[in-house]
Amino acid sequence: MLTSLSDTLLATALLLIVVSAVQPLARRLMLSATVLLAGVGILLGGGAMLLLNTTYTQALDDAARALLDFPVNADAFLYVFLPLLVFHGSLSIDVRRLARDWVTVLVMAVVAVLVTTAAVGFALHSIAGISLTACLMLGAIVATTDPSAVVAIFREIGANGRLTRLVEGESLLNDAAAISIFTILLAQITSHQAAAPLAAAIGFLASFAGGIAAGFVLARLVVAAVPWLGGIRTAEVTLTLALPYIAYILCHQFLHASGVVAAAVAGLTVSAMGPSTFRPQSWQFLQDVWDQLSFWASSMVFVLASMLVPKLLLGVTQWDAVLVGVVVLAAMAARAAVLFGILPVLEYTKLSQRVPSSVKATMLWGGLRGAITLALALSVTEHAGVPHGLQRFIAILATGYVLFTLLVNGTTLRFVVRWLKLDELSASDKALRNQVVAIGLGEVRDKLRRTAAEFGFSAPATAHVLDGYERRMKEETAANTFDTAIGDRERVTLGLITFASQERSVLLEMFEDQVLSRRVMENLLWTAESMIDGARAEGRYGYIQAARRRLQPTLRFTLAQWLHRKFRIDTPLMHCMAERFETLLLTHLVSVAMGRFMHRRMEPVLGRRVTEVVGDIVARREDLLQDAMDVLRLQYPGYAEALEARMLRQIGLRMEAEEYVSLRRESLIGEELHDELLRGLDTLRHQIARPLQFNIQSGIDRRIKEFEVFASLQEALLHDLAMSVTTRFAVPGERLYRKNEGAGSVLLISRGVVSLKSGPEELLLSTGEFFGEAELLANQPRRAARATANSFCHLLELSAADFARLLQEAPELKLRMERIAATRRPAEIPLATKPVEVAPAKLLGADAVVDTP
Repeated sequence: MLTSLSDTLLATALLLIVVSAVQPLARRLMLSATVLLAGVGILLGGGAMLLLNTTYTQALDDAARALLDFPVNADAFLYVFLPLLVFHGSLSIDVRRLARDWVTVLVMAVVAVLVTTAAVGFALHSIAGISLTACLMLGAIVATTDPSAVVAIFREIGANGRLTRLVEGESLLNDAAAISIFTILLAQITSHQAAAPLAAAIGFLASFAGGIAAGFVLARLVVAAVPWLGGIRTAEVTLTLALPYIAYILCHQFLHASGVVAAAVAGLTVSAMGPSTFRPQSWQFLQDVWDQLSFWASSMVFVLASMLVPKLLLGVTQWDAVLVGVVVLAAMAARAAVLFGILPVLEYTKLSQRVPSSVKATMLWGGLRGAITLALALSVTEHAGVPHGLQRFIAILATGYVLFTLLVNGTTLRFVVRWLKLDELSASDKALRNQVVAIGLGEVRDKLRRTAAEFGFSAPATAHVLDGYERRMKEETAANTFDTAIGDRERVTLGLITFASQERSVLLEMFEDQVLSRRVMENLLWTAESMIDGARAEGRYGYIQAARRRLQPTLRFTLAQWLHRKFRIDTPLMHCMAERFETLLLTHLVSVAMGRFMHRRMEPVLGRRVTEVVGDIVARREDLLQDAMDVLRLQYPGYAEALEARMLRQIGLRMEAEEYVSLRRESLIGEELHDELLRGLDTLRHQIARPLQFNIQSGIDRRIKEFEVFASLQEALLHDLAMSVTTRFAVPGERLYRKNEGAGSVLLISRGVVSLKSGPEELLLSTGEFFGEAELLANQPRRAARATANSFCHLLELSAADFARLLQEAPELKLRMERIAATRRPAEIPLATKPVEVAPAKLLGADAVVDTP
C-alpha cells in the first residue's frame, strides 16, 4: 500500500500528466485517445510488475509498487467514477432528438444486453465446463458497451449525427441493464441458490422502474431549486454535481433500485429542462465544467483499469485464448442478430425509424468494451464469496475480450466509418454547403475591401488578397448544384427549420436578459424545438402541427379552468392566464423580430420564392396568434399594457448594459465604474422581474353591460351577475358541448364566434350573444348536436343555479331571451368563420408550394 497521502497525490499527479501527454500523441498517431490511454495503462501495469519481479534493479521498485498498490478498487470505479460518467453522458445528449429513436435505443440498451448475455452464457457453458449461472454472469459483464472511444472517433471525423446519438443513447441504459443482470446473477452464485427466472425478471423490471422514478424526481427537485440560487453559476454547478451521487447511492443502498438508471434519468431530465432553467451563460458554464470533469474521470478510469489488466491476466493459457475467441464470436453474433434481425422488424412495423445498413454495420463494429467491464470483473475477483477458480475464469475472459475490442475494433473503427462513407455530407447538404460558402465568401470579400480602404492598406496587397477570395468564389459557384439538388419542398422545409432555429436563439437571448420567466421560457423553447423536429420529420405539415400546439391551452391551463368553474378556485387560473398572456405576447414580438432575419439571411441562401412561402406560412401563424391575443387584450387591457411596459423596460436595460460594455471596451470608463453600473442594472432587473398582479375578474362588469339581453337590468343585479359568472377560454375547433349532454350552464360570448349545429342547420353566434339558455328554460338536455368554437373565444359561463336565481330576480329576462332567440336564423357561413376542421397545412397556407406533403 502507499505509505502516505502525499504518495497517493504524487501518483495521481503523474497519471494526470500522462493523460495530458496522450491527447496530442493520439492526434498525431490518428488513434482514439481512449484506446491509447488503455495501452499506456497496460504498459504501466505490466512494466511495474516486471520491475518488481526482476533482480537486475531495485531503484524503481518504490515507483512500481506505488502504481500497483494505487488505492483504487471495484467500489471506487462503481461509486466514484460511474455516476459521474453516466450523468455526463446523459447530460450531453439532445433528449428531444434522441426521443425520435427511443425504440431503437431501448432495443439496443436492453434487448441487446439480454441477447448478448444469453449468447455468451450458453456458448461458454457448452464447452467451458462452468455453471450456466457463472457463464451468464460473464455474458452480462461483457455486454456493457463503452461509448467514449467510439463517440470521440465519430466527432473527430464528422460522422453522421444520428449514428453518434444512437451510440450515446444505447450506452446510457446499456450499463444499467447489464449491471442489474450482473447483480442478480452474482447474488445467486454467492448464495448458492438455483436460478429463478421469473423472480429475476420481476426484480430486473422493478430495479429499472425504481431507478427511472427516483432519477426523475430528484432531478426535478434540483431543477426547481436552481432559481433559488440567485443565478450564482458556481452554486448551480455544485448542485448538479451532487445530483448523480445522491441518485446513485440512494437507489443502490436504500431503494434497491438501479443507481445507474437513476443517474442516467437524472442527467436526461436536467438536459431536457436545463436550457429553460439555467441562464444561457450559466448553462454553457455548467456544460464546460461537466465536460472537464468527465474528461478527467474517463481518462483516469481507463488508465487505472488498464493498469490492472496484467494482474487480471496472470496465468493465462492457450485454452483461455480459445475461450476468449468464443466470447468474441458469441457477442458479435448476438449484436448482429439484434441489429440486422430485430431492428428491421421494428422498422417494418413502423415502431422505429429506418436505420441504414451502413449505420448498423458501424454500430456492430463499434461495440467497444472498456472500464465498466473491467470494473465488474475486478469486483468478482475481490468478492470473497466467489470461488477462486471462477474468479480467474471471469477475470481472464472479460479482460481478454476488452483488449480485443480496444486493440482490434478500436483501432480500425475510423477506417470502417470512412469506408462506409458515413463521414460525408448528403447530396443536399453538399449543395447547401456550396451555396452558403459562395455567399459567405462574397460577404467577406466586400467587408474586406471596405476594411482595407479604411485602414489604408496598399493596393497591391489588397488586390492580392481579394483575388484569392474571387478565385474561391468562382470555384464554389462552379461546384454549386443547389438549384438542382434541392427542390422547392426541401427548401421550404429547410427554411422552416432555419426560422424555428433562429427563433430558439432569440428566445435564449431574451431569457438571458430576463425578459421572460422560466416557465414561459420552458413552454416556448419546447415548442420551438418541436417545430424544428416536426419540420425535419414531416416538413411543413410537422412544423404547422407544432406551431398550432403552441396556441393550444396546456393541460395545466385546462385543469385551472376546471377548478375555476367548478370550485371558484381562481389562483391557478390567474397564474396560467398571466403565463398565457406572456407567451402570446413574446411569440408575437419574436415573430416580428424575425422578419428582418428572413430577408437579410434566408433569402440570399434559399431564394426569394421559397422565403416568400415561408413568410406566408409564418404570417398566417401570426394571424392566429393575433386573434388569440386580441381575446385577452379586450378583456384585460390594463394587464396587457403593464406587461408590454415591463418588457420594454427590460429591453431598455439590456441596451443600457450593452452601452456600458461598449464604453468599457473603448476605455472611456474604468472597470470599477463599469462594475458599479452593471450592479445598478441588476438591481433594476430584480425590481422589474417581480410578478405583475392579475385580476381574473377584471372588466367583467363592463363586458356584461355590453350584452343587449342585460341592457335594462338593475345595477345590483348586474353586479351580482358579474360576481356569479366564471371565465372560459376556447380555441378554434374546441367542442363546448355535445348532443343530449345535460344542460348545466348558460354561455355568454364576450369575444369570438361559436357555431351551433343541429342536423343540417348551422347557426353562427358572435360577440354579445348567448347560447345554452333554451335547454335550461325547458329543463331538457342539449338539443343542438354540438356547440363548437370557430375562433379563439372568451366566454362567460353562468351555472344553472345562478341562472335560475337571476330569473327569479328578473322574470322579464326569460321573455327577452326567448324573443332574441326567435330572431336567430341559420346563415350562409363565410369561409373565414367556418369551424376549424380543415387540415392544419391548409389552415396556415402550406399548400403555397406545388409539391405539398
